[in-house]
Amino acid sequence: MYAIFRSGDKQFRAEPGQIVKIPSLDAEVGDTVTFDQVLLASTDDGVQVGAPLVDKAQVTGEVLEHGKGKKVIVFKWKRRKNYRKKQGHRQKFTAVRIGEIKVG
Repeated sequence: MYAIFRSGDKQFRAEPGQIVKIPSLDAEVGDTVTFDQVLLASTDDGVQVGAPLVDKAQVTGEVLEHGKGKKVIVFKWKRRKNYRKKQGHRQKFTAVRIGEIKVG
């Protein structure tokens, strides 16, 4: 059983017990979060594809931690113009353990 849900303008594949790193949420560690925007749900009966969302489907999970991802270096330059600019970026994330997938 798995589901594809949307969080923070990105899509994630989730199975029960899996840990998913999603864009940062405003939730405390230990809280339960619910994702209502389920795009696809696969069960033993078959696959349900939403148009655009699957009706009455939910993915629930528990917040494990908040953190930052690996650093990405952004380097801009123009030749012969003495222009160089170096920036670093670390994307914030929330780790969620998927608990239950409800369909219908």
